[in-house]
Amino acid sequence: MSRPRLRLSSVALNLSVAGLALIWLVPVYLIIVNAISDQSKYTGTPRWFPAKFGFFGNLKSAWQAANFGQTAVNSLIYATFCAAAAVLIATLAAYALVALDLRRPSLWFWIIYSGTLLPLQVFARPLFLAEAQVNLYDTKWGLSIVYIALCIPFAMFVVRNVLVSVPKEIPEAARLDGANWFRMFLHVHLPLARSAMAAAFVFQFVYIWNELFFGITLSISPNVQPVMASLATLEGPYSTTSQPAVLAVAIVVALPTIALFLGFQRFFVSSLKTNL
Repeated sequence: MSRPRLRLSSVALNLSVAGLALIWLVPVYLIIVNAISDQSKYTGTPRWFPAKFGFFGNLKSAWQAANFGQTAVNSLIYATFCAAAAVLIATLAAYALVALDLRRPSLWFWIIYSGTLLPLQVFARPLFLAEAQVNLYDTKWGLSIVYIALCIPFAMFVVRNVLVSVPKEIPEAARLDGANWFRMFLHVHLPLARSAMAAAFVFQFVYIWNELFFGITLSISPNVQPVMASLATLEGPYSTTSQPAVLAVAIVVALPTIALFLGFQRFFVSSLKTNL
């Protein structure tokens, strides 16, 4: 291809990327503008330009209306504990599929991974009935068990794709040196899977933090519900909270996931390259 044609295609590609980024930024811009505008200036239609600054006043009124302090702590516990537990269990499962002498490892992989192929609504009624029967309904343990189970298949998929790329000579050399399966996991596969585990943790932390469906299906108490359930109550038909207040608290609620993504960006990008 000649140089002018290459330059033209590069310009067209850059323009397309810039156009897509602009389309994505429009709703983000509207959220920020309406969140920082004082709610007394809100007329019921989205503002395109900021009015009187009232972000902290908006945030205070929404925060007090829905008890965000307790539910934010709940979500932090769910996202941190459940994501870490799911990644650890998924890593053990991926190690078993890749390194141990299992029969039909592909079949076991698809049995575990098939949990991600069904819509979440399919599990709602069985989980509700099961948790009510064993007194786990509307408890933190009840929600934690569900979140861990939901996160294991995708985390296993991410970690397994990294472990299958480990050269066979490395575990064989460790086995010749007398290492048992546990020492091989601890000293060979676990260090090599750390980047994938970190990326899987970010994925699952963000998923659990933003999860709403099971948060309102399997819990009703404010001391158990996640933060997204509180946010949803502000959008209800009987809510008197203004839209700028809802947007202000939504921005604050999104900050932990943004901070986590920026902190683990290196692991996130490297894992995407490995799994694509």
